Amino acid sequence: MTTDDTHRITDLDALTALYGQPKEASVLKESATLHPNYCAFIRAAPFVALATSGPGGLDVSPRGDAPGFVEIQDESTLLLPDRRGNNRVDSLRNIIADPRVALLFLIPGIGETLRVNGRAAISIEPALLERLAMDGKPPRSVLVVRVETVFFQCSRAVIRSRLWDPSTQLQRDALPSTGRMLRDLIGAGFDGEQYDRELPDRVQKTLY
Repeated sequence: MTTDDTHRITDLDALTALYGQPKEASVLKESATLHPNYCAFIRAAPFVALATSGPGGLDVSPRGDAPGFVEIQDESTLLLPDRRGNNRVDSLRNIIADPRVALLFLIPGIGETLRVNGRAAISIEPALLERLAMDGKPPRSVLVVRVETVFFQCSRAVIRSRLWDPSTQLQRDALPSTGRMLRDLIGAGFDGEQYDRELPDRVQKTLY
């Protein structure tokens, strides 16, 4: 780390002196259960980032599907189906070691996000898998998340980033393709161009 250690914040007193106390509303918005208004956000969200921690370190995994794909079982429980992916199962390995999870829900066009912290268990209960099937294909597993805290995050970050502003969107070819990235990482023996040609069809055939 190149930062001058004399300018590091290393204790809570120094951190509080720098930032002060949160506004009353910032504290009171936190709930131990899923308030109906928070449920409305979850049902409208087609995307959630799942953060986990384990012996190998931290992980944040994107999860997405049609709005409402994260099911609300009751005021303290969320159900997150694990759709097809790359089979790295980084999040699931972490949850086996440490059940603590954090979820960040995003809704296109909406500035506020929703944050949920809790503890997750991995379920393969047949009835649950069948209930959360898409296109006739059940998820491999379902995360059963017991909610501990939930609150909304204000829109400043989304406004500053212009996240939902169409004028800021990049064309995909403005960045290296997935095949190019793999070729550069793996070496010249990897055919990145063939990978890119086959990828769109492979993704569509393996969504569920």
